[in-house]
Amino acid sequence: MSRDGLGAERVAWSAGGRLIVDGVAIDAPPGAVTGLLGPNGSGKTSLLRLLAGVRRPDDGSVAFDGTDLLRAAPRERARTLALVEQDASTDLPITALDAVLLGRIPHRSLLAGPTADDRAAARDALAAVEAEHLAARHVTSLSGGERQRVHLARALAQQPRLLLLDEPTNHLDVRAQLATMTLLRKLAADGVTVVTALHELTMAGQTCDHVVLLSQGRVVAAGPVDDVLVPAVLEPVYEVRVDVLRHPRTGRPVITCTES
Repeated sequence: MSRDGLGAERVAWSAGGRLIVDGVAIDAPPGAVTGLLGPNGSGKTSLLRLLAGVRRPDDGSVAFDGTDLLRAAPRERARTLALVEQDASTDLPITALDAVLLGRIPHRSLLAGPTADDRAAARDALAAVEAEHLAARHVTSLSGGERQRVHLARALAQQPRLLLLDEPTNHLDVRAQLATMTLLRKLAADGVTVVTALHELTMAGQTCDHVVLLSQGRVVAAGPVDDVLVPAVLEPVYEVRVDVLRHPRTGRPVITCTES
């Protein structure tokens, strides 16, 4: 297991008598965006929750920079990593700013209220996701895309060294999708280890440095984008015909799929 960035070995988890995550190993280096890919039901969301400690694996180990995350106290883990879930929601009548301030809880004394520094960090996080205009709005009044940006801002307010995201562009329009992925690349460039589940193969090709491809709870391929996002690897997993083109400006892969 790598001592730099995120490393997991033999991670397994079952539910209802069914093996959902089957002996997964993953390495995600700092300074890079690692994409977690696979068809629906391949285990991406479950794996992210296991890596984040939301669920306890039946077997395996998860470490970050050499620290065992599965044995870390919840408060210590929350100072290290943040998880942005796909459909996080709340019925509480709180403002977007208050929701983002929840990300500051691991950094202050128990029972203490938010400080001026906490509020500054929360507003900076909202600005980073271009949602500062939502600060006074109640979360329950926001659209799905607006809520998604607020949840990302809450994770940024945690100031994590490891950021895990489950389809962070879900509900977002095209401009907001591009802005979100650009932000993830900036965070990675600043040294944050970023692991994100993605649905769109082309988005992964345009944004990620490394990808991990899952199928039926197992890793079937992992490595640089140009090694994994190829027809020979993708077609058996997605059961479609895959063509890989090159973007005329970036040179990165553009993936098109048709029925096989």
